[in-house]
Amino acid sequence: MEIRKICSNKTDFMDILLIGDEDGAMINKYLESSILFVLYDNNILTSICAVMEIDSEIVEIKNIATYPEYQNKGYASALLDFVCNKYRENFKTLILGTGENESTLNFYKKRGFVQTRRVKNFFIDNYSHPIFENGKQLIDMIYLEKSLV
Repeated sequence: MEIRKICSNKTDFMDILLIGDEDGAMINKYLESSILFVLYDNNILTSICAVMEIDSEIVEIKNIATYPEYQNKGYASALLDFVCNKYRENFKTLILGTGENESTLNFYKKRGFVQTRRVKNFFIDNYSHPIFENGKQLIDMIYLEKSLV
């Protein structure tokens, strides 16, 4: 596995970013100010993570996604571990927001994240169309955080 940092031509990765956030307009709001980390296995792109520095102590994962045919093979976990280790030196906290999907929430909780807050109606108020995951409409944004110290 190889993880590469992407600082330019970020829109070249829009197809995989749309797996993690299916609204291109929302992606465009954070893409330019984010750093992308892409994971390749045998020169095949499998996963991506968009990370944004919020302030001097907090870094946020804005998007993390894996192509469906490579899911459940440890690629997202490897990328998440990489991001945690990379930002551990200069930041105290890693945060992220996600929909209310039990399997997604459990994925993060198993990796040391704790739920911190909920933004009511986030997906209703900020997306042009209903967003569904595992057959359930997403309504609230659930924020989680992990201490990096």
